Amino acid sequence: MDSLLGSYGLLIFLGLFPSLLWLAWWLRKDAHPEPKILITKVLLLGLILSPLAVVAQLLFVQLLARVFGLDASSFAESRWFYLWAALVEESVKYFAVLFVVFRNPEFDEPVDAMVYMVTAALGFAAMENILVINRVLGDGLTVTAGIIGLRFAGATLLHALSSALLGYFLALSWFYLRYRRALFFIGLALATVFHWIFNLFVSQMQQSVSLVFSTVLLIVMAFLISALFDKIKERDGLARARVA
Repeated sequence: MDSLLGSYGLLIFLGLFPSLLWLAWWLRKDAHPEPKILITKVLLLGLILSPLAVVAQLLFVQLLARVFGLDASSFAESRWFYLWAALVEESVKYFAVLFVVFRNPEFDEPVDAMVYMVTAALGFAAMENILVINRVLGDGLTVTAGIIGLRFAGATLLHALSSALLGYFLALSWFYLRYRRALFFIGLALATVFHWIFNLFVSQMQQSVSLVFSTVLLIVMAFLISALFDKIKERDGLARARVA
């Protein structure tokens, strides 16, 4: 029993490790740190809600198979399925923030939208990491460490960046209240397309080619998101200065 609990504990730790590393880095960009309890709640809810994305993806495939007579397995490998999967995953991460934060008084700065969206995304990615690592844990330390490294630099970062992009548009709605709904849908669409393109690179190209394209895409987006973090903080500072 103790060894079983130890194995599960190790699995959870290894799955969370890439997310926690990125979370520590992203939180450093917040000049006014958020309450640790809220960060923890959003991270855990992102993790807990992640299976809903899998259910929604499978139900969609089965629905199309029944209604249009499509081959479910073939569609599940198509580019359009990856688009649907990206939309579902971005929506689930958003709901994790919506349920915990949006009506909380601690949600008091535009940049908070980016911080919490990244946090939810890293919780979501942690569950994916746990599932992937569970499949390779028996293959030895070298393989497991390699997978963790790839997840850290790839899929885990992808989730953080795509959700940060949506978070930026949520932050913009602080300044353009009349266009809040439009900004949300623009942000969701852009986050989904970015996520989709990354998945296409990884799934439908040769491994060496996909590694180059996906790495370049992540690097470009990382610089963009970092600039957007700074831009939204600067804009908020100017707005507060005018009010004062």
